[in-house]
Amino acid sequence: MLTNNSRHIARLTRDTLALVLAGGRGSRLHELTRWRAKPAVFFGGKFRIIDFPLSNCVNSGIRKISVLTQYKAHSLIRHLVRGWSSFQSELGEFVEVMPASQRTSSNWYAGTADAIYQNIDIIESLRPKYILILSGDHVYKMDYGTLLEYHVEKQADMTIPCIEVSLDEAKGFGVIGVDAQNRVITFEEKPAEPAPIPGAEHRALASMGNYIFNTDFLYEQLKLDASNFQSSHDFGKDIIPSIIDAANIYAYPFKDEEEGVQSYWRDVGTLDAFWDANMDLVDVTPELNLYDEQWPILTYQRQLPSAKFVFREKGRQGKAMDSIVSGGCIVSGASLERSLLFSSVKVHSFAKVEESVVLPEVDIGRYCSIKRAILDRGCQLPAGTVIGEDPEEDAKRYRVTSKGVVLVTPDMLGQKPKTLI
Repeated sequence: MLTNNSRHIARLTRDTLALVLAGGRGSRLHELTRWRAKPAVFFGGKFRIIDFPLSNCVNSGIRKISVLTQYKAHSLIRHLVRGWSSFQSELGEFVEVMPASQRTSSNWYAGTADAIYQNIDIIESLRPKYILILSGDHVYKMDYGTLLEYHVEKQADMTIPCIEVSLDEAKGFGVIGVDAQNRVITFEEKPAEPAPIPGAEHRALASMGNYIFNTDFLYEQLKLDASNFQSSHDFGKDIIPSIIDAANIYAYPFKDEEEGVQSYWRDVGTLDAFWDANMDLVDVTPELNLYDEQWPILTYQRQLPSAKFVFREKGRQGKAMDSIVSGGCIVSGASLERSLLFSSVKVHSFAKVEESVVLPEVDIGRYCSIKRAILDRGCQLPAGTVIGEDPEEDAKRYRVTSKGVVLVTPDMLGQKPKTLI
């Protein structure tokens, strides 16, 4: 039975349009985004990064969703069409693509605010009461219905979800200062010297890059910003600092309601962060629970047979320890330790894979030894390949991060991949 509160939240979500910003270049992921936008990067064994904000919307009851694309969007659009096109349009539900199409100027999106402004005619035709703006490239689970309820209770013009981070991490975020009621009183984008939280001198309050606006208020700010030729047309750099004094802007702490602790949220925008977040999932009890039936992460996936492990001879056993292995994989007389295999990966006899993220359709030959690596889609590793034991040798052929994680792509192996995306 629906309670009065749940009916209230349902009305709020029904009146909300979600705009997912998915045009990110993802340059810090280097060759992993050579052929795909960052939101289309694989994650967690079967998902794409964009599946997380989209699933959050659906689980929260928000079913009017537009995805704004720009950079190398083919794989992203194909994923959306295959996995997210089953909504009932006759009920006003949709997940649709808003590609960069120079609707209001002859330029591509200049910033996050400009991306919304260039589609303002489409947005106005949908007549939402609230607009939820989401980054398409973060990994987390969040109930946007609760966020909307908070926004309305505060009588806010805009609400900014935020997390607590270390002062060093805060240098890469928009840092928020609030009063006792969580009203935003300062906002500084990527400060060299982040202001700490009062009473927590080593922590700062950081924007998650998501925002809720009252629709009319957003239109007003977008039009003012578009007419300002000195603006970079970005929410963090331009719009938020310009409205703090005159508008009701509130911060929404993203915390577990029962535990009162920081909820899981990751920006997987670097190779090390991408590797770390995937490795988190192979822990016995990971912070990010992908087995939560109450909050499923939805995606498109091919229909594949179950994973298979074969051979149990001495020295030639197909086995996996503390690992995630997806459908279509065959581990043939090889061993996996703390590794994550996406679909249709083959690992041949006597090979060993440790602490590695292996994307779809990789073939790992006999006697290979792979440690602390990210293997991009379609890599074919010849028999006896050794990766992750000698950083200097690895650096001659592959990309090695500051933490010693090795990225390998088909190009680096002198191969033409079966698919680029």
